[in-house]
Amino acid sequence: MQLHFSPSMRSITISSSNGFIDLMKIKVAARHVSYRTLFHTILILAFLLPFVFILTAVVTLEGVNKCSSFDCLGRRLGPRLLGRVDDSGQKLVRDFYKVLNEVKTGEIPAGLKLPDSFDQLVYDMKNNQYDAKTFAFMLRGMMEKFEREIRESRFSELMNKHFAASSIPKGIHCLSLRLTDEYSSNAHARKQLPSPELLPLLSDNSYYHFILSTDNILAASVIVTSTVQSSLRPEKIVFHVITDKKTYAGMHSWFALNPVSPAIVEVKGVHQFDWLTRENVPVLEAVENQNGIRNYYHGNHIAGANLSDTTPRTFASKLQARSPKYISLLNHIRIYIPELFPNLDKVVFLDDDVVVQRDLSPLWEIELEGKVNGAVETCRGEDEWVMSKRFRNYFNFSHPLIAKHLDPEECAWAYGMNVFDLSAWRKTDIRETYHAWLKENLKSNLTMWKLGTLPPALIAFKGHVHPIDPSWHMLGLGYQNKTDIESVKKAAVIHYNGQSKPWLQIGFEHLRPFWTKYVNYSNDFVKNCHILEP
Repeated sequence: MQLHFSPSMRSITISSSNGFIDLMKIKVAARHVSYRTLFHTILILAFLLPFVFILTAVVTLEGVNKCSSFDCLGRRLGPRLLGRVDDSGQKLVRDFYKVLNEVKTGEIPAGLKLPDSFDQLVYDMKNNQYDAKTFAFMLRGMMEKFEREIRESRFSELMNKHFAASSIPKGIHCLSLRLTDEYSSNAHARKQLPSPELLPLLSDNSYYHFILSTDNILAASVIVTSTVQSSLRPEKIVFHVITDKKTYAGMHSWFALNPVSPAIVEVKGVHQFDWLTRENVPVLEAVENQNGIRNYYHGNHIAGANLSDTTPRTFASKLQARSPKYISLLNHIRIYIPELFPNLDKVVFLDDDVVVQRDLSPLWEIELEGKVNGAVETCRGEDEWVMSKRFRNYFNFSHPLIAKHLDPEECAWAYGMNVFDLSAWRKTDIRETYHAWLKENLKSNLTMWKLGTLPPALIAFKGHVHPIDPSWHMLGLGYQNKTDIESVKKAAVIHYNGQSKPWLQIGFEHLRPFWTKYVNYSNDFVKNCHILEP
């Protein structure tokens, strides 16, 4: 770039270095030109020249030096000065979006071979020179294929978890067999529980009576041990352990050989209760023996299921509802507690998947205000997954009987740790209501509800429940992996409801120690059966 002053100082010319382009020419008037005016002109030029230089450099780099006029320069630099640039890249993106929209609604060509990996896709693109539409179809096909595989894998995982949760671990089965054998060969394992002089205390209402029904010997031992160790007055505790006929010998052996003094433990099999006859429990006999019901709980859980319209979470809930335990008499026996223990006034019922971490004697001081069942409500709480259960979560409100008699927004409550006022219970028709609704559900081919014992109990105890503080009973440790550990430590009773029981390999590792701390690993039977070795 060159700057030329005429000899008379009447004109100034700015030209390109090769002299072909006159970029700027300024004529100065002949008269009245002062040195001050000239000085100001030069200052202005000094300010403009760097910008002119930059623009010229850009033009030169882009080949504009072939232009011979300001018109050419304007056509090239004008859009830049106005903020307009070449939109060829944006046009390519717009065209690609158009192709994607076409592919979204179109059918994937039948003969299109989908690659198995991204590397394979790149290889095919290079070798076959696919157009944009074919490329988009391949992307769609690959994504749909991977989504199907992930979905199928998730359902398979849920099925495997269901089978694992429904099975009996080898170590626990071993423990039951060894203790049953001990019952037949060791007189100490057959000694009376409790000893004769303590029998009157089994119906003494000044004691704290706990009721537990289970066929899991290890789980029963954890509950009894944790309750006694957490109690401020263990000498006032009486445990009534109910089990089935096949487990009775092993359960009796365990507590006979491993006393929890000063607490008292009674072990009874369902076959030892005179009241439990076919006449008194006809509905449960039907539930346990009807072929259709047994096929529902023990049959093929995939057959007839439309997995394409089912979310994994819904499928998991349906699988849990099909747990064989829900047709077990041990699971329904809680509805008969007033008849099985006619001399008791107030008891605490515990599920076999809980751990007691605090003294529970204050539960007997809670005034139920004439209600029968003291329970924690499950429709409100910090954990929105665990504590968001209402009647709509358990019942099919498209069924006319359900829609007529129940409110979908009514708050549900939890089984697992319940304070039962048996004196008040005996004045109600709770058992009859329970039986009546079980019959209706059987007639409707299980279309009113799916999940075991809680739904009929929600109906039977309707109007008979007194809410107690949630700190007494924390739920969800068997299915909520994100359970808050600090909340677990503070809870009086923690409940591993769900599939991930602490005695199973599928149990959550970070929640298992709250349960295993009460397992007696020094016991010879536990050691020989290699149960959850720490």
